[in-house]
Amino acid sequence: MGAAETSSAAGCGGVEVGRFAVQVITGRWFSVYASFLIMVGAGATYLFGIYSKEIKSSMGYDQSTLNLIGFFKDLGANVGVPAGLIAEVTPTWFVLLIGSALNFSGFFMIWLAVTGKIAQPKVWQMCAYICVGANSQNFANTGALVTSVKNFPESRGVMLGLLKGFVGLSGAIMTQIYLAVYGDDSKSLILLIGWFPAAISVVFVFTIRTMKVVRQPNELRVFYHFLYVSIALALFLMVVTILEKLYDFPRSAYAGSVTVVCALLFVPLVIAIREEFTLWNLQKQQENSISPTEIAIDKLHPVESTKPAELPPPPSSSSSSSNQEDKSKSSSPSCFTTIFKKPPRGEDYTILQALLSIDMSILFLATLFGLGSALTAIDNLGQIGESLGYPTRTISSFVSLVSIWNFFGRVFAGFVSEALVAKWRFPRTLMLSLVLLLLCVGHLMIAFPIAGSVYVASVILGFAFGAQLTLLFTIISELFGLKYYSTLFNCGQLASPLGTYVLNVKITGMLYDNEALKELAKKGMTRSSVKELTCLGVRCYRKSFLILAAGTFLGALVSMILVMRTRQFYKGDIYKKFREEAKPSEIDMVEATAGGR
Repeated sequence: MGAAETSSAAGCGGVEVGRFAVQVITGRWFSVYASFLIMVGAGATYLFGIYSKEIKSSMGYDQSTLNLIGFFKDLGANVGVPAGLIAEVTPTWFVLLIGSALNFSGFFMIWLAVTGKIAQPKVWQMCAYICVGANSQNFANTGALVTSVKNFPESRGVMLGLLKGFVGLSGAIMTQIYLAVYGDDSKSLILLIGWFPAAISVVFVFTIRTMKVVRQPNELRVFYHFLYVSIALALFLMVVTILEKLYDFPRSAYAGSVTVVCALLFVPLVIAIREEFTLWNLQKQQENSISPTEIAIDKLHPVESTKPAELPPPPSSSSSSSNQEDKSKSSSPSCFTTIFKKPPRGEDYTILQALLSIDMSILFLATLFGLGSALTAIDNLGQIGESLGYPTRTISSFVSLVSIWNFFGRVFAGFVSEALVAKWRFPRTLMLSLVLLLLCVGHLMIAFPIAGSVYVASVILGFAFGAQLTLLFTIISELFGLKYYSTLFNCGQLASPLGTYVLNVKITGMLYDNEALKELAKKGMTRSSVKELTCLGVRCYRKSFLILAAGTFLGALVSMILVMRTRQFYKGDIYKKFREEAKPSEIDMVEATAGGR
């Protein structure tokens, strides 16, 4: 009897462990952790400053051609409307799979071309490859980021800050991985960018999905724990970046730094398991509080008692809800007839209502100059460092600094703006204007460089760029609602590639090439005399960055119009609707828990 009871207890314990494991994997917090890892691989486009010189030298491009390729990289990275529309009609796992396929195919073809394993592609083919590869990050963003915002609507600023923060750190993380695995071979970095993000999306493809919103009292505290871990990771990467500048790291040192990075990336998983274990204990306590009469009834009706524990919703409720949706759709007017009948700010706009609104037009103009000039500066960091005489390892430090402070800008804009909105009703749109003014300072520090100014400029560029993205996506969700957020989220960044094309290709690239041709003329040489067109000196980027600073200042002035238009909106309680909608969900969760297990 004793042995039988022991084996029975062990069997029950194994079942409980299995049930808890299922709860963890299917829970909201593990979905958040999976989103963090997908975001770690979604910022590979920010590494263009490291491997762009390999593309330029191996293909024999001038700076204008390289900037054209950089433009198509930014075009692919920011035109996410197809990803948003696909996400409106397909499950999240399908969106993530498309993204992983695009990522691998695009960057793998670039790696084949740069290493000479295929015949040298034409310029338009290279543009197509990098556009396809970069476009994959929109599918990762739409699948992971948009789903997480919908799962935590009251903490959207915090959630966006964390997720976009991990995107900002991805450049520094992948730099450490490539240095540990491939050494100083930046061609192999392109291969790493091809397979690493795709592998992460495939691993977590079925983990991320939209779930019923349930308010959790300690929700914000958990996000702050995630924040502390991410800050520790960012600080570690920054220390490693500084040490790399001072000392020559052997391969073993990079392997050690990658080990620490991986360990820190697993800490959020521990936090997620801890929260699920807390919920598990609460559910067990509620089960034990059921009266004996209810337990007897459950035993008489075992089939009914197991229904609430099933993961999919009951067929009757889904069919009835679908019937109600069909009725509402048949009775609702056409989207074309309601374009100019816009709801109040904060309610759910249709896609056309939002795109044709004055608020979206102002955001478009502000990001045209803000994100466009920031991306132009980031894409040219490699050539800026080269023109000022910095070695290759130092240029990699610039890119890592941009990535790390990109993270700080994203989480700062998310957490700080959320606190300011909640406590003092400080408009998030005003913080966007202040960030654009800060970005002007970074551009001027590159236009007039002094000793060490490029390091400070890299910090400002990364911080301002990251903060803009978090603020932009949060403002869109607040002004236009979450119903069509998958599409509006991607429409909001359409101004970025247009601004990059004008500011990077037509202004910065052409001015750089003109200065380089002047140097060749002084030496009595022509363009055909050299394979790679290179400019050295402070004048290479002075004119272009003065133009970038002026454009960014104009964007800040335009954004102030939106501040004036939305000041009354931010004075109110913008999250009241979501708190009211979450109350029935809390009751449903308690009832399901009490009768399910």
